[in-house]
Amino acid sequence: MHIAILTFDGYNELDSLIALGILNRVSAPGWRVSIAGPTPRVRSMNGVTIDATIDLDEACTADAVIVGSGRQTREVVENAAIMSSLRRLDPSRQLLAAQCSGALVLAKLGHLRDVPACTDLVSKPWVVAAGVEVLDQPFFARGTVATAGGCLASTYLATWTIARLHSLDAARDAMHYVAPVGEKDDYVARALGNVTPYLESSPTDLETLKA
Repeated sequence: MHIAILTFDGYNELDSLIALGILNRVSAPGWRVSIAGPTPRVRSMNGVTIDATIDLDEACTADAVIVGSGRQTREVVENAAIMSSLRRLDPSRQLLAAQCSGALVLAKLGHLRDVPACTDLVSKPWVVAAGVEVLDQPFFARGTVATAGGCLASTYLATWTIARLHSLDAARDAMHYVAPVGEKDDYVARALGNVTPYLESSPTDLETLKA
């Protein structure tokens, strides 16, 4: 399974890198997590520069795609070249998830037409203006599309992605690994409490989805 985290200039480190760290706690044959960018190198909102490991074209072929957020998301959705590449994203064959202002990207691509979304408070007016109902909660998923609002809600996106592509036990183990000592049970319970209501009517892995 391949998970791509879309990361653009001005990216929020807490969104892309927390998800990257948790997703990489899964040890399974073929499990791969990539930072995807429109350029070989991207610079964060706080000046942290990282190399993209794949481009947007390869990201669009991944089993799951997480759209990270950042200060330049409104510029991203106005970039015709970037949006043209991302139009290959398809919730009928892959999981699509968005963190905070990443919801604006999914909205502009038409993937939130009938799906309410979660986003951060700064991005909320932009997402509402794009015609999407914004919920006052940290996480929501319907079918193969999920959104999270608030930087630390990236833990919920990672939990959902692991549960869908691998197993709920693997998601629990990954969260338990990264949670603070002495608070592990609380962190795991909170993550699962936010995510599991949206797993009940969903396939537990993408192979079932494709069948």
